[in-house]
Amino acid sequence: MAVSIALVRAPGPRLAEGLVTHIERAEVDLAVARSQWGDYVDALRTSGWVIEEVDGIDECPDAVFIEDAVVVFGEQAVLTRPGATSRVAEVAGLRLPLAECGLDVVELSAGTLDGGDVLKIGSEVWVGVGGRTNAMGVASLASLVEPYGWTVRPVAVTKVLHLKSAVTALPDGTVIGFPPLVDDPAVFQRFRAVEEESGSHVVITGPDRLLMAASAPRTAAMLRAEGYEVDVVDISEFEKLEGCVTCLSIRIRGGGTGSLTK
Repeated sequence: MAVSIALVRAPGPRLAEGLVTHIERAEVDLAVARSQWGDYVDALRTSGWVIEEVDGIDECPDAVFIEDAVVVFGEQAVLTRPGATSRVAEVAGLRLPLAECGLDVVELSAGTLDGGDVLKIGSEVWVGVGGRTNAMGVASLASLVEPYGWTVRPVAVTKVLHLKSAVTALPDGTVIGFPPLVDDPAVFQRFRAVEEESGSHVVITGPDRLLMAASAPRTAAMLRAEGYEVDVVDISEFEKLEGCVTCLSIRIRGGGTGSLTK
């Protein structure tokens, strides 16, 4: 497809009730969260992405973290099986929007799997196995995508909610992460440590352009010094719910960064 599309879902009225697992609950300001979400969407739009807002689900506090419900592999969209029962209802409403984007929509047959546990680097698919994703879910995913040339590699996740809470990847495939929260950095061929927890989270918005949280200024400065164009957004209200920049959108790439989708 010719354009890059980002599917997003606005924060619902029960956002403050969202799940927290590895951090202590903090008060969430819904009005601030909605403003921050708007800034996040604007940052994607400014980077050249076409924004498609899907219908909200008011009864699902975590529905804004839309990435967990789908993983996109080229022209195929895999609907997930969320590891938290309260999030299962978030998935069904995405089938039609994904199909309207021209994707072949399929679904996992067994197990549990959250999209936030799936990190794609080239043709390799790293899948975090921990609290939300289990081995059966990984096997189900592999059965769907490996026939198309992807290689699925499970990796342990015990210190954070999702794999992409601990690591993401730069356009050249280098994995970046905050070492205290990464179970085993040595499993990645190229790993680079960062000094800030949220510095582990980047969205590749262009060949040399990244989107990051404002809470990682040192990491952003480091990446700018290396030639990347870095856009930052304040997502502090979502960070209180273990959210990060990757989980607030589903990215359907139309070219430029190829299969380096996250």
